[in-house]
Amino acid sequence: MRGRRWLGRLVLLVVALVIAAVVIDRVGRIDWDAVWDALRHLSWWQPLVLLVVVLIRQVLNAIPLHFYIEGLSVRRATMNDLGAILMAMIAPPPADYAMRVTMFASWGIPAARGLAGASMNTMTFYIARFSTPLAGFALVIAVGGDWSYRWADLISVAIAAAIAVGLMLVLHSDSLAHTVGLRSGRLVHRFRHSVDPESWARSCTDFRGHIAARFRYGFPRSLAGVVGMLIADLTILVLCLRFVGVSASEVDLAEIAIAYLFAYPLTFFPFSGIGIVDSLIVAGLVEAGGTAIEAPAVAALMVWRIFTVGVPVLLGLGAVALWRRTTTRESAATT
Repeated sequence: MRGRRWLGRLVLLVVALVIAAVVIDRVGRIDWDAVWDALRHLSWWQPLVLLVVVLIRQVLNAIPLHFYIEGLSVRRATMNDLGAILMAMIAPPPADYAMRVTMFASWGIPAARGLAGASMNTMTFYIARFSTPLAGFALVIAVGGDWSYRWADLISVAIAAAIAVGLMLVLHSDSLAHTVGLRSGRLVHRFRHSVDPESWARSCTDFRGHIAARFRYGFPRSLAGVVGMLIADLTILVLCLRFVGVSASEVDLAEIAIAYLFAYPLTFFPFSGIGIVDSLIVAGLVEAGGTAIEAPAVAALMVWRIFTVGVPVLLGLGAVALWRRTTTRESAATT
């Protein structure tokens, strides 16, 4: 089973790289000497600014856990989320959820309640992730531009709507939660015979029992937190572009946002869609600002990836080390 999960991740990664190669080929050959020249624009203090925004981004990314799980502080929610990010990077699912549950248990949070909150955190993020093209369409209409070839992005919006509708059905009542779980289990059972539909039905009912009381309070606040995280993520991208020499006169904020919002749903690919998302953003920026900005745009995306993918993993190492130290200290104090 573990081998299949790794194989699935590798297949998705290869697909992403192939699509990235196709997109980059359409944009044109990259002048790597110009890319390195653009990276030399970076000053010593600029990575520090990016690091501050990344820290804000990670707190906002974790804040749904605080709203969905009663008794979980923002600090512990952030530690938990960073630990899960670390595990997701080095091991296939459900290693990240195993890390979450272990942390919850050490803080006295029951596994079922913690898992329900973590699942709601994931679904809230998915709803926001697949809805980003809506904001992209709104921006294109507002500033003007060709959106006739963007119809395929409505598939992403439909996925977000399906997740939201399914969530509302599960949370409506125990009987409806049982029905949704049972029918979903039967559908998946056709393709994976190891899936037990009755187990899915029980899981949906249990999930509703743990999350229904906090949903009205937690969902709007969590969604606002995830939107804030996306704004922080976009801010890092804008700063990276400006730091390597792409000026507002070449590509303005709205054009950067449009490229980002339409590409972001593809972060569901392994390693946050590395390769495919980057190439689509570069293609959108080149379309807006011309081929002259291709090399600095590639440089900016390299820095963006270092800070949005690499830095959270390093922060995860620190979070896990801090959690282990504090847990050991608390255990020693109680004995």
